[in-house]
Amino acid sequence: MLKKLKLLAVASSLGMIVLLLGGALVTKTNSGDACGTSWPLCHGQLIPSNITIETIIELSHRIVTGIVAIVVTVFAFLCWKYIGHIRETKTLSTIAVGFIIIQSLIGAANVIWSQSDFILAIHFGVSLISFAAVFLLTLLVFEIDKKFKAELLVIDKRMKIHTIGLFLYSFIVIYTGALVRHTESSMVCGSWPFCQSGILNFPQNTYEWIQMGHRFAAGILFIWILYTMIIAVKSYKDKPILYYGWVIAFSLISAQIATGAMVVFLNLNLIIALFHALFITILFGILSYFVFLISRSKVNEEKVEKLYQNKAIYPIST
Repeated sequence: MLKKLKLLAVASSLGMIVLLLGGALVTKTNSGDACGTSWPLCHGQLIPSNITIETIIELSHRIVTGIVAIVVTVFAFLCWKYIGHIRETKTLSTIAVGFIIIQSLIGAANVIWSQSDFILAIHFGVSLISFAAVFLLTLLVFEIDKKFKAELLVIDKRMKIHTIGLFLYSFIVIYTGALVRHTESSMVCGSWPFCQSGILNFPQNTYEWIQMGHRFAAGILFIWILYTMIIAVKSYKDKPILYYGWVIAFSLISAQIATGAMVVFLNLNLIIALFHALFITILFGILSYFVFLISRSKVNEEKVEKLYQNKAIYPIST
């Protein structure tokens, strides 16, 4: 059963990534209105008579959403049943299923009633929360037979503060990025990093404010992750999960910044834009895992303290 659960875990995590990228594709290709105001049908039909590329993209996303929702629900149920004794399992299972339902309802509400761009920008963040829960459940499954573990890892207060701060702040960056897409502000600035080539000035309209606000927020995230990675490299050389984890996190934010710039230089190239969304998705998953490790740090502190006490009482013979 464990082998099957692992396969389902991987399928669920990959399915959530495909779902997130599919949503980004719908937004970037302006396919959200391709089925009119009908949901779950398209123009009131199961198979629309007038099929366009936009219709195919929107319908494919709806089908993928339904399939992934079923897979995630089954995965969460089996985790609850077979590894429910692990303290995080039931909470993560509930979040995974609950937020994928909320994500679907937000999408449906937009089709039927049409929502503000500022409301729609929440959609990607909600999907990310569900992805993070599925991703952490996947790690729990692989942790069972100790193929993947983080036993006795203790995180100091400074690292905890930076990690939780980055996790929460990443929501702001993600929201502003989604807002750029939904307000079609991606190409409002013809240059990078400034809005106009070689000119540092205040944005001239709402769209420029949204675009430059996202760049500024992403810049802060880049610097903050760089600083935290330096702390991890200096202080956690003997803790590979944190050492390499923060190196990977910095690599991802660097790639995310680079693809953001390339989107401008390559005039909104669709493939680059999807990689831009992919990198922030994986980065959010890693930040979620770091927060997960923090939640275990207190328990690990008690384990380490007890271990030291036992060694003091029963010294190891040589």
